[in-house]
Amino acid sequence: MLLVTIIDLSIPVHPEMLHWGRRPTYEMVEEISDTSPSEVSRWLIGAHTGTHVDAPSHFVPGGTTVDSLPLSHTVGIARVLDLRHVEKEITADDLVAAGAEGATRVLFKTRNSTDALTRNEKSATWVGLGPSGAQWLVDHGVVFAANDYMTMEAPDHTVEWPTHVILCNAGVVILENANLADTEPGDYYLVCQPVPFEGREAAPAPTLLLPAETANVV
Repeated sequence: MLLVTIIDLSIPVHPEMLHWGRRPTYEMVEEISDTSPSEVSRWLIGAHTGTHVDAPSHFVPGGTTVDSLPLSHTVGIARVLDLRHVEKEITADDLVAAGAEGATRVLFKTRNSTDALTRNEKSATWVGLGPSGAQWLVDHGVVFAANDYMTMEAPDHTVEWPTHVILCNAGVVILENANLADTEPGDYYLVCQPVPFEGREAAPAPTLLLPAETANVV
């Protein structure tokens, strides 16, 4: 039997979690008791809650929605890039130096995973992808990009959102809130499966990394 190490990049969803705007809430519809054999909860969450995918329609009118994303974008060989030295904005030069060339799916391991991502409140600053980095990804055929914070955008660009605009217009799938704290840089087999919210711009997306060799047996 083949035993493989599986890394879960998903962050837990709970009422006190890190959020951008509104925390999730829930209520118990049923609870185990003498008259009820099961527990049932009802949650109120945003599409951008926790580890989630942004589809192109997030910034492109009429763009691909989260339920129509190609599996070829969200499943396959992916490269975790070590960008822990970056202070705020990942540039094209940073991507090249980290070894992004030749990858079609990339995940950014930054200081966020052990800093901003661990907090319950939005940080004053974080590490995000700058416009030059976004354009480099598009020019080099990248179809999936992940960051280890609530947004892919660098903090100085959250008015016009140029990185999102560039990536979404090119059909690049964006994963946000990926916990890469315990993940070493290198190549992996990525399995990212967004909840298929019909016609919507985003959805929670459980995401796993398996050894790259897994590609040879699936």
